[in-house]
Amino acid sequence: MTATRGRAFVFGDDVDTDALAPGAWIKFGVEEIARHCLEALDPSFAARVRPGDVVVAGRNFGAGSSREQAAAALRHLGVAAVVARSFAGIFHRNAINLGLPVLECERADAVRAGDALAVDIAGACVELPERGLVLACTPVPDHLKAILDAGGLLPWLERRIAAQRNPNPP
Repeated sequence: MTATRGRAFVFGDDVDTDALAPGAWIKFGVEEIARHCLEALDPSFAARVRPGDVVVAGRNFGAGSSREQAAAALRHLGVAAVVARSFAGIFHRNAINLGLPVLECERADAVRAGDALAVDIAGACVELPERGLVLACTPVPDHLKAILDAGGLLPWLERRIAAQRNPNPP
């Protein structure tokens, strides 16, 4: 998994799934939900975020309900990764399952809104080249990296099933 470069969108602690995928829009598809992603915290987020950008937050990112639309909305908007001091367990797993890289970083609070950064899942670090900082992160286990490399749990499973059906490809 290579490093991704983008711009930082910074949020605080306890960003919950209702902020990521507001309940009023949950009956609609991911495109509509994504238009309202994080609007309670930053009304312009969905309009300003670009593919490759990174969401950075404090503790307990993705708290609340188990709605996988929270991670799906970020992916739909092109968010390349989420870096946080810690994640709610269900959000963390939903993100991995949907192929959205998540990285725990104790020093995530060193990142400022708008910072250019590089997130390296394989190297377990976040680099802020303009500020000369490299933030060490908790390494992602190899089995989760494999799921992320495949683009999520379903593509990973499809690859495994195909390999089992054809154990000796040409």
